Amino acid sequence: MKLSKIFLTTVLAMAFAINLSAQDKKVFKYVGSKSCKMCHTTKKQGQMYKIWQKSKHAQAYEVLASEKALAIAKERGIENPQKSGECLQCHVTAYGVKAERLGPKFKIEEGVGCEACHGPGSAYKPKKVMKAITAGKIDPASVGLEKPTEETCKKCHNEKSPTFKGFDFEEMYKKIEHKKPAASKS
Repeated sequence: MKLSKIFLTTVLAMAFAINLSAQDKKVFKYVGSKSCKMCHTTKKQGQMYKIWQKSKHAQAYEVLASEKALAIAKERGIENPQKSGECLQCHVTAYGVKAERLGPKFKIEEGVGCEACHGPGSAYKPKKVMKAITAGKIDPASVGLEKPTEETCKKCHNEKSPTFKGFDFEEMYKKIEHKKPAASKS
C-alpha cells in the first residue's frame, strides 16, 4: 500500500513537472515585416524597414515568378516555384511552420522578411519590450529575438541554391546592414 502511494505520488509529480516544462516553452508567432514598419522606418531607428524593403530579400517571393526562376524551375521539374517547397524554403519567411504560428498580418508575399533572420516577433514587437531589450532589462532570446549569424545566412546561401555563386558573409552583411544609429550626445 505504501509503495503504491509513493509510486502514484512520483507519477503525479512527474506529470506536473512535464506540464510545467511544456508551458515554459514559449511558442512565438510570425507577425510579418509590416509589423516592424511602425517603429523601424525613422532615421532615429536606422530606417531598417526601408533598407529591407529595397533589398533582394523583400523581393525573394516575387522573384520566383520571373522568367529566370521559371526556367530554373522547369530544369528541375518544378511547375510553379511560388508553390514549391524546394524554392519557398529560402524565398519566404516561416516556410513549413504550422499555420497557428502565423499571425493574421503575416504575408508570404513579403518574401524573406525581418523574422527570417531575427526570429518570430510576436513577443518582442511591442515597443515596451523593445525598449526593455535596448536597456538591457530583457534578454532578447527570452522573447524570441535572434541575432543573425553567418550560419543563419548559410541556411539558404549555399551550394543547394541553383544560383549560388559563393557567399562572403562580411561582404553580403554590409549590403543588408541595418542598425540603429548611436544616440548623439549634444
